[in-house]
Amino acid sequence: MTLRGRLAIVFVVGGVVMALLVAFCTASFLRVLDARHLILNQLDPASLQADQLLVAYLDQETGVRGYTLSAQGAYLQPYVEGARAQPAIARQLTASLAGQPQLLALARRVEQQGSAWQTRFAEPVVSAVARGDAVYDTPQVEQVGKNLFDALRARVASLDQALDASRASSGDGLTTATDQLALALIIALVLVVLAGVLLSRTLRKWVTDPLLRLGDDANAVTKGELSHVIAPTGPPEISHLAGDVDAMRERIVDELGRLAEKQKELDERNRDLVRSNVELEQFAYVASHDLQEPLRKVTSFVQLLQQRYEGQLDDRADQYIEFAVDGAKRMQTLVNDLLFFSRVGRTRERFVPVDLAAAGMVAIGSLSAAIHESGAHIAMGNLPVVMGDAGLLASLFQNLIGNSVKFRGPDAPDIHVDAVRREADWLITLADNGIGIEARFSDRIFVIFQRLHGRDSYEGTGIGLALCKKIVEFHGGLIWIDNEYQGGTKVCFTLPIIANGEAQ
Repeated sequence: MTLRGRLAIVFVVGGVVMALLVAFCTASFLRVLDARHLILNQLDPASLQADQLLVAYLDQETGVRGYTLSAQGAYLQPYVEGARAQPAIARQLTASLAGQPQLLALARRVEQQGSAWQTRFAEPVVSAVARGDAVYDTPQVEQVGKNLFDALRARVASLDQALDASRASSGDGLTTATDQLALALIIALVLVVLAGVLLSRTLRKWVTDPLLRLGDDANAVTKGELSHVIAPTGPPEISHLAGDVDAMRERIVDELGRLAEKQKELDERNRDLVRSNVELEQFAYVASHDLQEPLRKVTSFVQLLQQRYEGQLDDRADQYIEFAVDGAKRMQTLVNDLLFFSRVGRTRERFVPVDLAAAGMVAIGSLSAAIHESGAHIAMGNLPVVMGDAGLLASLFQNLIGNSVKFRGPDAPDIHVDAVRREADWLITLADNGIGIEARFSDRIFVIFQRLHGRDSYEGTGIGLALCKKIVEFHGGLIWIDNEYQGGTKVCFTLPIIANGEAQ
């Protein structure tokens, strides 16, 4: 059976038992309330009212006796007051005994007997005394009055006895109902405790223990025992969960096996890469020493040939010599640029806090001749301090400012360098009023050897912006062309923010 089904049965049975207990407790409580209401709101008030009714009749009887003996109206006052109070007390007694037909019948008999005493004795005697008639003053008449009032007393006594008996019976019922309610509450409390203990043990057996076993198995796998099988246990839900976890373990084992194979391949590729890097470093060494020396020699002798024999040969020979000199110079520049490009990104050991404003001034100093020739105006904004290689960052600015000076329009170059702090990095922009770059070429220009203009129009090797991209990415940033900028070219690049790297 599923855990849901087991728990449903447990809660249904528990709910039925609790409902029966609640019903029994409620019935006992209602019996207590009924018995209490009968005693406090009916029987006790009725007993008091029966006594008050007897007192009212006794006052009437006393007033009649005194009036008959003295024939004075003052002695009749108790009779008048008792006769006035007696109807109200009788109504209260009738209301108190509503719902108790036997007791109500006894109360009505008391009223009937009292009415008989009043009409057959008290009222005639009072009227006769008021007329001065002495007919009432006979033993026969007095005996009639005594008999009627004794019967009234007996009726009141019967009512009192019945009220006492009913109150005693109701008291016994109240005690019994109270005992039953207390017993029901004790049973309910015991059952609640037992149900709690049973539910705790049941949940531990059905849920907690299987989950603990599952957790122990999963913990063993987490600690590296990947061959540890997670055995299904407990109800179907937990058993299925254990099966899913074991299936996940098997999948992890398979994935780790594949990752181990991939890692082995990656290690082999890394070794190949290390070997390739060593070979590239050897090539760079050869290029910087073995190739540079013969290239410088060729360049020197071709220049000497041009200087010594220029004008002594025909025009075609002079042109050929000029081509050779230009090619040798461009070859030397290209080799130097490639060597510099290859060295970028090898190590961050030379990273220090660099003031970009100072790096920019170094670049401007290196370009002073070109800047003076072009009449360029360069405005440096408030630039920050960043972590980086001072030489590479100066080369970055030198290439960007140099491009703005080189690719100028008819007006003198107007170059603005600014920086804006963003959430996680600095955004540095270099904007000019040059010839601009079409949006379709904005990505192509950062590829090495990609040129948008021929060498006849603008000098260069096609490495400058590729070198800028490599320097920026080496420092953890990005570089791009702002295609929305109008009136020239706007190059944007980012550099990470460091502590205390505010603009100076």
